[in-house]
Amino acid sequence: MNVTVFGTGYVGLVQGAILADVGHHVVCVDVDGKKVERLTQGHIPIYEPGLESLVKENYAAGRLEFTTDAEAGVKHGQVQFIAVGTPPDEDGSADLKYVLAVAQTIAEHMQCDKIVIGKSTVPVGTADKVKAKVAEVLAKRDREDLNFDVVSNPEFLKEGSAVADCQKPDRIIIGTENEASIEVMRELYAPFNRNHDKVIVMDVRSAELTKYAANCMLATKISFMNEIANL
Repeated sequence: MNVTVFGTGYVGLVQGAILADVGHHVVCVDVDGKKVERLTQGHIPIYEPGLESLVKENYAAGRLEFTTDAEAGVKHGQVQFIAVGTPPDEDGSADLKYVLAVAQTIAEHMQCDKIVIGKSTVPVGTADKVKAKVAEVLAKRDREDLNFDVVSNPEFLKEGSAVADCQKPDRIIIGTENEASIEVMRELYAPFNRNHDKVIVMDVRSAELTKYAANCMLATKISFMNEIANL
């Protein structure tokens, strides 16, 4: 399957490399030209066990590409991952400007039906904002004949074991009520879902909340351990 990943940060790079490693053709798009150039030369901006060799092998095999050409990226992928940063705003809330900027870029360049997948950690309701942004831009282009769906597909990666977590996920959360999108997502993740069904399908907002629920559960466990250690 042709896959496009916007963002070559921690989540985007790991996800892109893993999907390429199981046979998908992945194009990673980033606005940072120097970063893209270094990636094509095999220089990985983060350290994660096993990631460097994965990137180099799949880049050499032609299954993984890096580019700053957003239009080419949109044209390439049947599915479009949004894996850009959501840094905290001044009031502590997630800044969605990069997520919405990618949504606008996809809408500006898409010429056929697309599935837009939210991979970034975002507040509940973000998928609705992405959907509204894409619809708004398509309307301005007078291309409302183009169909799209926005799917929430949160990541549950841990630093130090992100590659392993991605290769052998505990669960694969798919947030959509669109049956066609569900089938495409199942096909995309089929190589990671062979031994037993790890796919959990729910509505978009529930999927967005699941990511925060998991983060809060981890924080609770750490707080508990610290309290016991203090005792």
